[in-house]
Amino acid sequence: MVRAVIDTGRRRVIVFTNLRELHEIGRTSLTYWRGRDWTGGVVCAIVLLLAGSGLPESGVVWAAAEAGEEGGLINLDKSLIVQVVNFLILLVILHRLLYKPLLAKMQERAAAIRTALEEARAARAEAARQQEENEARLRAVQAEAAAIRARALQEAAEEQKRLVDAARAEAQRLIDSARAQMEADVRRARDELRREVAELATAVAEKLIRKSLRDEDHRRLLAEAIAKIGD
Repeated sequence: MVRAVIDTGRRRVIVFTNLRELHEIGRTSLTYWRGRDWTGGVVCAIVLLLAGSGLPESGVVWAAAEAGEEGGLINLDKSLIVQVVNFLILLVILHRLLYKPLLAKMQERAAAIRTALEEARAARAEAARQQEENEARLRAVQAEAAAIRARALQEAAEEQKRLVDAARAEAQRLIDSARAQMEADVRRARDELRREVAELATAVAEKLIRKSLRDEDHRRLLAEAIAKIGD
């Protein structure tokens, strides 16, 4: 049996426990001090060392009295003190050789993760910007294509109207030319007819004069000449 007295400040607590319960206390304390201060880990390690330092299986006896009484001292053998000192030295060595490199490695990994996250965010932002630019260029191309199509349709309509107007003008010109040609032909025919009538009248007059025709013959010849002119 090991008798120890721990003063909590306001009162002294008496705890009777066996070896298994002491292990549970050490694990609970280690969980509590994890992530806080490495000195707390030292305390927890001491508790665990007490649990495995060859104590009798009957357990450890903690004796105390109410606050205000004289406090006792922790009575431990020399081998336990040597083990505690060795453990503290080992803990310091592990702290320097393992904890610091591990912490540096974890910090380096955390920095790499942060850098990767920042690069991923930057890549997403760049991808979003590129997508917006591509969409803007696509909209601009579509708008330009629509404008080109509208201009092409307008130019085609104007060209069609120009061709139709030109065809109509050409048709009207041909009609006017044909009409003018026909009128010219009619005038030539009339002139030719007048000339022929004049020649015929002259010939009739000559015949009348030569043959001294009677009035009845003269009227008959004139009627025939007029009938020919009508034909």
